[in-house]
Amino acid sequence: MAVDTSRPAEPAGDAHRAPGRARKPGSTAHGTPGRLRRALSTHWYAWAMVAPVVVVIGLIVGYPLGRGVYLSLTDADESNVERTIGVNHIPATYDVVGLDNFTAVLEDGVFWDRLIWTVTWTVSCVGITFALGLGLAVLLNRQFKGRTLYRSLLILPWAVPAFVSVFAWRLLYNEKNGILNKILDGGGIDAVPWLNDPTMAKVSVIAVNVWLGVPFMLVALLGGLQSIPGELYEAAEMDGASPWQRFRHITLPGLRSVSSTVVLLSTIWTFNMFPVIFLLTRGGPGDSTEILVTYAYRLSFVNSPRDFAGASTWGVLILIILMLFAVVYRRSLRKQGEVW
Repeated sequence: MAVDTSRPAEPAGDAHRAPGRARKPGSTAHGTPGRLRRALSTHWYAWAMVAPVVVVIGLIVGYPLGRGVYLSLTDADESNVERTIGVNHIPATYDVVGLDNFTAVLEDGVFWDRLIWTVTWTVSCVGITFALGLGLAVLLNRQFKGRTLYRSLLILPWAVPAFVSVFAWRLLYNEKNGILNKILDGGGIDAVPWLNDPTMAKVSVIAVNVWLGVPFMLVALLGGLQSIPGELYEAAEMDGASPWQRFRHITLPGLRSVSSTVVLLSTIWTFNMFPVIFLLTRGGPGDSTEILVTYAYRLSFVNSPRDFAGASTWGVLILIILMLFAVVYRRSLRKQGEVW
């Protein structure tokens, strides 16, 4: 009599279950809740240390960001927000208008004018800052007498608070009593309206921001240069490579990971560089040097009535622009083999 030795059919849902491992009640097929509980029980100390930081960031960054996004969908201004006058409490009366604010801003030529100048300002500042920082980093990476002193002097603009530096430059740019015009006057050259002419004002704010940004580029790129093995330069020199060839084929590829990061950070910082523009020119003369972030500030704190919804809309658009730039920039780095 033949004996049927075939295995009995298993239920369809248990076809791929490992032998001897029963599914725990309340867990998914992959055991995600179980893994989460094990991670919390094993690394509870790390979670306890991170929790206060998460709470603080949520209060300082998360809540204002969420509030700004919400206000951008309303018609809130100084006349209809919740406020208290003396003993009288006036409730908010603004309404949700959806994406009307974004449509109005994008259809307004003011936004595009500000955006073009903001992009021009950012590209100019970042490009010049990177070029100067790289050149100074290459020079200071060599061995010469007084190198430590030069490094300290070049980092000095970074150590001074930005608003102090901007006020110092404002004195230098003074058309009547500024040092720059005094020097030009000594050479028989007429005084230059540094901050009173639209073109010269743009040149002036770019120069100040470059002066403030070079130390960051210098420190970051100098650290990257010192991480490149010296044997590569020695081997290239023995093979007869010229200084330009060594710079092109060793220095630049060796700095690619550092330079990609500092360019991204510098772009974001410069795009939102409120102190330099506001303290030096306040967006003037006229509105020739006003960037997106200073115009958003003007809507919320200077204009009357203060347009909170409009300022929030501009802020959200600035965030979207920078996020899109970061995504595109990251993808371009991935195509070049740089993953971060």
